[in-house]
Amino acid sequence: MAEQEKEAALPSKKNFSEWYNDLLQKGEVMDVRYPVKGLYVWFPFGFNIRRNVYDIMRGLLDKDHQETMFPLLIPENEFMKEAEHIKGFEDEVYWVTHGGTTPLDVKLALRPTSETAIYPMYKLWIRSHADMPLKLYQIVNTFRYETKHTRPLIRLREITSFKEAHTVHATWEDAAAQVDEAIRIYTEFYRQLAVPVLASRRPDWDKFPGADYTIATDALMPDGKTLQVGTAHHLGDNFARTFDITYEDAEGEQIYAFQTCYGVSERSIAALISIHGDDKGLVLPPAVAPVQVVIIPIIFKKSDDVLEACETVKADLEAAGVRVKMDTSDNRPGAKYYKWEMRGVPVRLELGPRDLKKNAVMLVRRDTGEKEQVSLDNATDEVLSLLDAIHDDLYSKARADLKERIFECENLEDIREKLPVGIAKIFWCGNKDCGLKLEDDIGAGILGIPDEQSEGCSGKCPVCGSDSSTQVYVARTY
Repeated sequence: MAEQEKEAALPSKKNFSEWYNDLLQKGEVMDVRYPVKGLYVWFPFGFNIRRNVYDIMRGLLDKDHQETMFPLLIPENEFMKEAEHIKGFEDEVYWVTHGGTTPLDVKLALRPTSETAIYPMYKLWIRSHADMPLKLYQIVNTFRYETKHTRPLIRLREITSFKEAHTVHATWEDAAAQVDEAIRIYTEFYRQLAVPVLASRRPDWDKFPGADYTIATDALMPDGKTLQVGTAHHLGDNFARTFDITYEDAEGEQIYAFQTCYGVSERSIAALISIHGDDKGLVLPPAVAPVQVVIIPIIFKKSDDVLEACETVKADLEAAGVRVKMDTSDNRPGAKYYKWEMRGVPVRLELGPRDLKKNAVMLVRRDTGEKEQVSLDNATDEVLSLLDAIHDDLYSKARADLKERIFECENLEDIREKLPVGIAKIFWCGNKDCGLKLEDDIGAGILGIPDEQSEGCSGKCPVCGSDSSTQVYVARTY
């Protein structure tokens, strides 16, 4: 291996934190060197991944949502209206106090989330039951004064890619159905990223400030911690009462509307990078890979025929909708392999004089390293089939890993033993005091109550010993 390749090599993924930080830089996803704590810069390659990821989200939402854009700045008087909401964010808000050198009459908050920016407009837009359901979303940056240890894509002071949807409904039940639909959308979104997620209803002390209840999705990271990668909140009519969002029903009476909000951030990208990546670099699902196929011409003295064949394959793949690059740089083949493996390109296509004589080409999978020689005449069909297989295999592998790292536990000792590896599943009486004592005793949190409970199963709460038929996930979290 050349000296520059040794210098560029990643630490082992077993040292997850160091591996993750190095991969973001060397894989050209995000540059961590911006001179403000908790703010990071997307490399063009990483931003291309982001664009592909959020195009999937848009494709899922645009069927019955509309994309919009609300201002970043929120007047203090609007922001302070919902007491429980502001209490949940009061320590995280950045305030703008001056315009140039002139003090502002009203301080302006940089949105930590957009309820208080959007709902004054919903008051103006909602008039009758015919205006509902209203389903809008935006993809924006939000700002939170994060005091914990910041980490790129995971814990930020500027969340650069916050997809937040805000819906309005005539009844509580309609809003509840929309929360369920949001979780279904998120589960499908992550399936297309080949990332399995767990959905659970958060305990009341961990719900969104101002919500009736919160359901969230979590991904299991390589170090055994879980990453919350999506949330959906039933807001009841709490914000409608605060912002006077009413509609006229069929009898002419003014009724408070019911609302939901749900969000996903660039944590989605942190999850797919962390779950699929390996010691060689990124391993990207084909759907989001900026380059799906890289063609490496194996060139000796006479190379015109090889280059011509590579160009033909490239054109055929592009015609089939595949994102292709051909590496004709002066680097030796090994260096080229290393570069594109680091960037997670799903398929490498190698073509040299010997292959050309056989009318063949070599296909190499990034996820498994498996090689297969196929006919040049069928190269495009073989690549398309291989891209589908790579996605399915990545998802199957990640789902199997998740399943193997969820452990049925009966007592606190069991939980402590399993938490460094994954997620504990325990019975819980539902009492808040027991829940908080459990979290204190084991140094981890109750994620929530899974959507699906095992029928006929029961056990005892490990804190108070009470009988229970309700299980919860417990994990260490980011």
